[in-house]
Amino acid sequence: MGASFIGLTPEARPRYHAGMSARVRKLIGLFAILAFLAFYVWLVTAIGEHIPAHWAAQLAFYGVAGFAWFVPIMPLIAWMNRGR
Repeated sequence: MGASFIGLTPEARPRYHAGMSARVRKLIGLFAILAFLAFYVWLVTAIGEHIPAHWAAQLAFYGVAGFAWFVPIMPLIAWMNRGR
């Protein structure tokens, strides 16, 4: 059968970590980041088609959009690197 831990003190019992391993978190995070970025590129492109053709408006929009993707990704990256 299996090993019985009855009668063992809590310190003597083997410790099982029910959490996710860092490797699995990083794999999940990789696919989540790729999916988010694909959606984000589609969204920025769709919105960018409606921006006036003036260079300053396009520069402002794409400049902000080029940095804004990082804000929603930060919590995911922090989650991926937790428990190293």
